Amino acid sequence: MNGKKNIPAGKKLLELVRNNAVPIMFIIICAIFIPMAGFSPSYLLNEIVTRMGRNLFLVLCLLFPIMAGMGLNFAMTLGAMGAEIAVILVADWQIWGIPGVVLAMILSIPFSALLGFICGTLQNMAKGREMITSYIINFFINGWYQLIVLYVMGAVIPIIHASIMLPRGYGIRNTVSLLNMRQCLDDLLAIRVAGVKIPVFTFLLVGLLCLFIVWFRRTKLGQDMRAVGQDMEVAKAAGINVDRTRIISVVMSTVCAGFGMVIYLQNIGNLPTYTGHAQIGMFCIAALLVGGASVEKAGIGNAFLGVILFHMMFIVAPGAGAFITGDSMVGEYFRVFLSYGVITLALIMYEAKKRMAKSKAGQELAAAQVKKEDA
Repeated sequence: MNGKKNIPAGKKLLELVRNNAVPIMFIIICAIFIPMAGFSPSYLLNEIVTRMGRNLFLVLCLLFPIMAGMGLNFAMTLGAMGAEIAVILVADWQIWGIPGVVLAMILSIPFSALLGFICGTLQNMAKGREMITSYIINFFINGWYQLIVLYVMGAVIPIIHASIMLPRGYGIRNTVSLLNMRQCLDDLLAIRVAGVKIPVFTFLLVGLLCLFIVWFRRTKLGQDMRAVGQDMEVAKAAGINVDRTRIISVVMSTVCAGFGMVIYLQNIGNLPTYTGHAQIGMFCIAALLVGGASVEKAGIGNAFLGVILFHMMFIVAPGAGAFITGDSMVGEYFRVFLSYGVITLALIMYEAKKRMAKSKAGQELAAAQVKKEDA
């Protein structure tokens, strides 16, 4: 304890910067871009609050696989696909408003759970390569999703309303209108403070998920997941069913992603049938990493900070790009480049830090052995 107190302030600051390099980098980027973009504080605050309500639930669903040591779940998109199928069915049945949102969430559970089970089972066959496996599974299941909505719906699965079908009589249109359920959750109990709309009910749902995560970590299953995440062999020796625990973590992630996608779609007010889920996983993972999370460790605070910083950059980058170059498209390309770049940078930094820690541990062990031999 005394050793920690005696660490120089400069070294402490350097360690703090090293451990939070990605969030600090984004804070600097946003601080530079905000004046260039020229947006008013009320506009920025309103946009950030809206995007937090829209995206936080999706980002939080990534915490379960990280807890189980499976890294970043690129296959959370499977839950989004399950939710989109549920939303298409609800739109076809013309059930709108809060009942439509609730029904879509309920219908998304079996789709998301089944896809999560398939994903978790396949990831158990590729232990140590879960992230790349989930990324490829995402592409594989996306092919089946496209087949279902493009050919099966209307031809095999009955679709009542021609308004959501392609003119040929089967397959779903590129965009399904959800205007009749647009922001029905966001408007429920919504309040305005200094011109900023706060979607209270949506934040209550996010708060409930946060409380569930905190409670879940203390349960037997939550403790098992953390044990599996720390060391699978030790967990197996302690009598924990490692494969089953890992599958449960992925299923929980995809089911929560399904709920989050319904919240996301009701905020947007339309469903881009074939592309709505495409970048969801990538952007949510980027947001979590921007918040200071790593492949092995992430918390609720990382999700909140990441969504704020990542989406702040998304808001101001086009305006800053237009200010610098006179072409707003530069900002569009720049923010997409940053979203992928953050994932790459964070993963490289994580691997470098892991190797440094391993090398330091080896040096300490070698020094201890030499000291023991000299004694």
